[in-house]
Amino acid sequence: MINTAVSTLQVIMSVNSVNIIGGGIIGLAAGWQLARRGISVRIFERGSMGRGASFAAAGMLTADAELGFEEKKLYRVSRESLGRWPAFAHLLEEDSGVSVGYQDQGTLVVANDRDHEEALRRMFDFQLGEGVDVSWLSGEEARDLEPFLAPGITGAVLASDDHAVDNRAVLEALVTAFQRAGGELFENSLVTDVGPDEHRPRIVMDDGSDFDADVVVIAAGAWSNQIKGLENGKKPPVRPVKGQIIELQKVNPFDLKYVVRGPNAYLVPHLDGRIMVGATSEEMGYDTRVTAGGIYKILEGGWEIVPGIYDLSLTEIFVGLRPGSRDNHPIMGFSDVPGVYFATGHFRHGILHSALSAEEIALEICESVESEWFSDFRPQRFA
Repeated sequence: MINTAVSTLQVIMSVNSVNIIGGGIIGLAAGWQLARRGISVRIFERGSMGRGASFAAAGMLTADAELGFEEKKLYRVSRESLGRWPAFAHLLEEDSGVSVGYQDQGTLVVANDRDHEEALRRMFDFQLGEGVDVSWLSGEEARDLEPFLAPGITGAVLASDDHAVDNRAVLEALVTAFQRAGGELFENSLVTDVGPDEHRPRIVMDDGSDFDADVVVIAAGAWSNQIKGLENGKKPPVRPVKGQIIELQKVNPFDLKYVVRGPNAYLVPHLDGRIMVGATSEEMGYDTRVTAGGIYKILEGGWEIVPGIYDLSLTEIFVGLRPGSRDNHPIMGFSDVPGVYFATGHFRHGILHSALSAEEIALEICESVESEWFSDFRPQRFA
């Protein structure tokens, strides 16, 4: 292993096999990219593949709209991943035969009173200063673009480069593409322990069986720090952040076109007629209960900016546990534990970051090339 004071990369002369813990979008996407390179890959998921936080997401690819004052490092990676998404989606559709519902219509960030308009204007000025391609719209201009916005919208920012995807279709496509590439899936398979080893790290299942490989990737989302075998201080510092989100079904003449973000909710229309409205962000541990207060907050926030949702059918409610790291940024790269690679902590950006993360994980593991895109997100920053 190279001295971690110089590099975080573990040089593994020949990688032929990888075990991935976690069947969310990061684990599946990385597994697909590794399998395409001829690596023998097994993915172990504690529940059903792709049915965790990735399934409960809305599918936004909103790098520009979500740039905040303290997120310059994160934005750099988000913007790069957004740029890779069209090619990523096209290749995934080719490999799987599944359409992933990619949409490039842009995102509207709206203000519905003067106070929110002032805050949005400050953010807009900051984004312009960072070179982001955003446009300011009056309330009237915003409604001309998206007629279903509320009459009280006073101003908006259009992030035309931000896109959206059907995250559930992406997960379905990844499962298919991964298996077609020769990967093995193990559902309802709880990994309890990791046995670090420089040459053949192993994982131990709850039934006592074990599997070894050249590399173990921990991509278990909010459960990444629950796996035993890693010493205290060397586990990925990840916690669950609860998110409640609702699904509505479009009924004519309602026909929302743009992703709309407001002060208290966002709405994401999909090609199959679903409208996702979300989402709460709650520090509630592993609590996955649907709560009246959470759903009320989402519906009220959505109705304030797009009142036409009032008459739509509420078809389903989902709860996901986002993996939030100590600084809410991803944890990417070989850990200080021999043979163990971390790919977790994506918090609210797992769907957006999956295009970049999958390709760069495969690069690091297969070619021992240190990705400069992960330089600010190494596990060693928490030492």
